Amino acid sequence: MTAAGELDERFVAAVRALPGPAPRSRGAGRRVDDDLLLRYFDAQMQSRHLDFAARAVQERGEGFYTISSAGHESNAALGLSTRVTDPALLHYRSGGFYAARASLVEGSTPIRDVLAGCAASTLDPISAGRHKVFGNAELNILPQTSTIASHFPRAVGIALALPRMERLGLDAAWPTDSVVVCSFGDASANHSTAVGAMNAAAYCRHRGLPLRLLLVCEDNGVGISVPTPAGWLERALSSYPGIEYRAVDGADPVAMLAAAADAIDTVRASRAPLVLHVRTVRFLGHAGSDVEAAYRSPAELTADHARDPLVGTARELVARGVLDPAAALDRYERMRDAVASVADSLRRPPRLRSAAEVMRPFESSLVRIDDDPHPAGEPLTLARAVTRTLGQLLEEDPRTCVFGEDVGVKGGVYGITRGLQERFGRLRVFDTLLDEQTVLGFALGSAVAGMLPIPEIQYLAYLHNAEDQLRGEAASLAFFSDGRYRNPMVVRIAGLPYQRGFGGHFHNDDSVAVLRDIPGLVLAVPSAPATAGALLRSCLALAREEGRVCVYLEPIALYHRRDLYEDGDGLWQQVPDAAGLAPGSVRTYGDGDDVLVVTFGNGVPMSLRAVRRAGVAATVLDLQWLSPLPTAALLGCARGFERVVVVDETRRSGGVAEAVVAALAEDSPHRRITRITSRDSYVPLGPAAAYVLVSEDEIVRVLRDR
Repeated sequence: MTAAGELDERFVAAVRALPGPAPRSRGAGRRVDDDLLLRYFDAQMQSRHLDFAARAVQERGEGFYTISSAGHESNAALGLSTRVTDPALLHYRSGGFYAARASLVEGSTPIRDVLAGCAASTLDPISAGRHKVFGNAELNILPQTSTIASHFPRAVGIALALPRMERLGLDAAWPTDSVVVCSFGDASANHSTAVGAMNAAAYCRHRGLPLRLLLVCEDNGVGISVPTPAGWLERALSSYPGIEYRAVDGADPVAMLAAAADAIDTVRASRAPLVLHVRTVRFLGHAGSDVEAAYRSPAELTADHARDPLVGTARELVARGVLDPAAALDRYERMRDAVASVADSLRRPPRLRSAAEVMRPFESSLVRIDDDPHPAGEPLTLARAVTRTLGQLLEEDPRTCVFGEDVGVKGGVYGITRGLQERFGRLRVFDTLLDEQTVLGFALGSAVAGMLPIPEIQYLAYLHNAEDQLRGEAASLAFFSDGRYRNPMVVRIAGLPYQRGFGGHFHNDDSVAVLRDIPGLVLAVPSAPATAGALLRSCLALAREEGRVCVYLEPIALYHRRDLYEDGDGLWQQVPDAAGLAPGSVRTYGDGDDVLVVTFGNGVPMSLRAVRRAGVAATVLDLQWLSPLPTAALLGCARGFERVVVVDETRRSGGVAEAVVAALAEDSPHRRITRITSRDSYVPLGPAAAYVLVSEDEIVRVLRDR
């Protein structure tokens, strides 16, 4: 017998054996009425039968993913106790919650929704066949993929953003008194992302910030195969200052329903975060073909069956006299039939049929960017050009906000945001705690709530401990919600090498491979003051108009550069161009036809100097966009050249030049292409950096080698 069959039979046998009604005084003082208990039972049963059906659909070759909610059906209490407008970011065992919330919305189709997801069908209301996730925009359930705890920072971000938007007078995606629900498993509670987000919530509460956040730990006692130590979660989850801790047994339906309602009411009224620790069990293994008997004892498995939440709810209903055992089982079988009927209707369901359909959420139609409405007449450095544009963007759209470490009074390490807080106030320009996951999490939350965040990551090297917030949450949201949810944002990052007298590899990071590898993410790199503002404005337009996640990588070494060829020539101070800069466009310098030099960032002024020193007739092309690479514009310029030199300040392995050379070679196999890159090394401190980075002398030597 299969595990699903055994679980089914155990439930039926347990309900048949239930005694008759207890005296009515049994429920005295317990604040759950019979109708609510019945609706709870229905949602639990629907979730259980969906777990069974998912396995049946997979066995007949029409399903692709099973991960059971069985044993966790007590989370249905949260679906019934929250408002439909309370945003929910859910644990992957949330079938009960989904069924319960859907029951509150007339016309919803939760059975079809879940089975369509299992079958990778376009009928799935959230991912349209891209993944099996619990999500539905009509139910305000944001889809979560399997990256452990990655949804925590966004949940904190939404909870922080909603009252901020209320104070700013901005319309939000959800009512500003919404409770944000974030559920997770006991093993996930140990992940650094979860710990960081809990710390951030406690920190913000300590500062007196309103934070309507309900964190629900569904504790089944085992993470895949590793037991959670007894008492650990109680101590860990109750240790955060300013976050109230409560515990409840999910096998007790009355206690669970009362605890869920009380927790929601408390968070909404107090505007403070709360942890609800729900003790659950897990049936049908971790996922897929996992066999629990391989790592759990028969006694442990039997003890779990004694705490089946469905049996607990049936027991309470029979004890109250609402149902007798036969009626409870009849209700159970009718739910089985309802689920089976929908499963039968999904034979050969519609699915995604092409790469274009799969990638539709990444499509861009923005081909023109409006001109700068505030043309400038004075020459600026790159730093001042960025500062000026940030001020314009804050002025033009009240939804725009700027935040990060030290960006407020200090104005950032390099002064880029100096004066902005004084002009626009602490609600729109503000400091965060020292944690890049939290910075990006607030951006994710405020973006999906309706703001236009421009977060700052202080250095490129500091991004890497939080990069999954871009890969696993930001860029994936539109993909796994079929565009129903988006994260419009522009992440400013100071980075790239050649910063003198400071840093080493933490402040001179020359690796962008991790950013270029994220589907749908836009990566732009300014090099010149003339176009830096236009490029930043283009990124914000992509965020605002298409909900895109953009990264604007600012070369630190060019921030305050004034000269190009000689000390005092002032040629790298430039008047900002007023013209818009469309995504995928490139900029060229010169019109020499002997060689095309393709570069970006620091490579642009280096190459211009090298061209003059080498005495060659060259054109220098600034890519500007590193992801997606502006291939069409690049090839359009390159077709007039037999010789191309690619100057790439990133590393030889995984650097930008690899893709550039591949595009050039595929376009014209006979073209002579030379690649100059930095070495596969971290950047050391001091003069030794010159040994591993691209040098101007090296470019000159290559250009002279005809």
